[in-house]
Amino acid sequence: MKIYQLLSGIAIENTIGDSDKQITSTVFDSRKVEQGSLFVAVRGTQVDGHQYIPKAIKLGAVAIVCEDLPKEEDQAAHTTYIQVADTSVALGLIAQNIYDHPSRKLQLIGVTGTNGKTTIATLLYQLFTQLGYKVGLLSTVENKIGAQVLQATHTTPDALTINALLQQMVEAGCTYAFMEVSSHAIHQNRIKGLQFRGGVFTNLSHDHLDYHHTFKEYINAKKKFFDDLPDTAFALTNIDDKHGRTMVQNTKAEIVTYSLQRIANYKAKILENRIDGLHLTFNDQAVFCRLIGVFNAYNLLSVYGVGDQLGVDPEELLLILSNLKAAEGRFDTVLLQGKIGIIDYAHTPDALENVLATIQKIATKAQQIITVVGCGGDRDRKKRPVMAKVACQKSDTIILTSDNPRSEDPHRILEEMEQGVPESASDKVLVIENREQAIKTACKLARVGDIILIAGKGHEKYQEIKGEKFPFDDKQTLINKLR
Repeated sequence: MKIYQLLSGIAIENTIGDSDKQITSTVFDSRKVEQGSLFVAVRGTQVDGHQYIPKAIKLGAVAIVCEDLPKEEDQAAHTTYIQVADTSVALGLIAQNIYDHPSRKLQLIGVTGTNGKTTIATLLYQLFTQLGYKVGLLSTVENKIGAQVLQATHTTPDALTINALLQQMVEAGCTYAFMEVSSHAIHQNRIKGLQFRGGVFTNLSHDHLDYHHTFKEYINAKKKFFDDLPDTAFALTNIDDKHGRTMVQNTKAEIVTYSLQRIANYKAKILENRIDGLHLTFNDQAVFCRLIGVFNAYNLLSVYGVGDQLGVDPEELLLILSNLKAAEGRFDTVLLQGKIGIIDYAHTPDALENVLATIQKIATKAQQIITVVGCGGDRDRKKRPVMAKVACQKSDTIILTSDNPRSEDPHRILEEMEQGVPESASDKVLVIENREQAIKTACKLARVGDIILIAGKGHEKYQEIKGEKFPFDDKQTLINKLR
């Protein structure tokens, strides 16, 4: 494509050079520049792409999109410079133009919130696949184009990758696509220009404050997704969450609500919450679902709401909902040697509290709850003592261990978690840094009938230590130690 075609629909402040040049590729990583590239200088949290403009030109970039033009004496001859107010916005719109606006050719649903995004997106993928449609999925666990599985590296990929994947879905014949929308992606304009048919808000609790700095900034990032929805979309919000109405107060989309506690468009009532599933009603229609816990009642209800908004027959919708399975690493249950193991991605205080509250409700007085939990490095430090406190309040035995320490010292992370342990609970807390050893210890401590929760990593198949990823699978480790 030519430069002017790539820049269609973008507000340009200044242009220096020829905009009729042919572009071979568009990149925002200078390491990927090739002869004939358009380089977009994006300001990141760690690196400012403007610093790499000279390198990009040296590697063959023939056009630069930037917020600040280089000084006249530093401008390279025969290079086209396009100045815009925000290069991250420009990148999102350029990505749309490259792939011919694929989101307009799909029924695209975005799911945002602190907890439940992966489960809801995955359940929607399962639902519409079982309805006979070819469906796309963009999630933390995996990306899917129909039955084809692609590895996921981020909750929400960069703008170029998103549009490339959506275009592949269109080419494969997909008519629906469901994607997790992270606060990072919203703030960094990775979803800029995408045309959503609907958006779902799950809930909001403290997370990613290492990035957003304040809870208000985190709220505003999530809210922006709904602010930008068009009037042709629907905004399905959980009004049992105290931020549920705030999320949609400025949206142009049709507002629809779901709740377990209040009057709403979609209302659920839990009749039974058992180890083998939930017996509940959706808008007074009874159904038994294979997922477990109150949080999954909310997840299923939101899926029911999306299905109804997209015109699925209510009876068929309930029939398929009764057979849906949870996403990998989300209340993933293992039963071996008479002991119950549960693997869950819960890595925030709210998520951990929800999972443990669910376990408490299905456990008998004779069943001991053993929780193995850690906190990731280079992430929000404020939640570390809170995570330990929650585990102590709702478990009989707690083993604090390493999660993904990344570049941090795991000893320091554990020390910060220990600060949340109440003095009255200190005798039931063990600290075992080695995660495999911690899981092994939990299995040895468990008696027949006891419940072991391994929290924090869920579907992940690695541990990240000092910048290196080592193979590690919570579920497989638990199975091995229970045998």
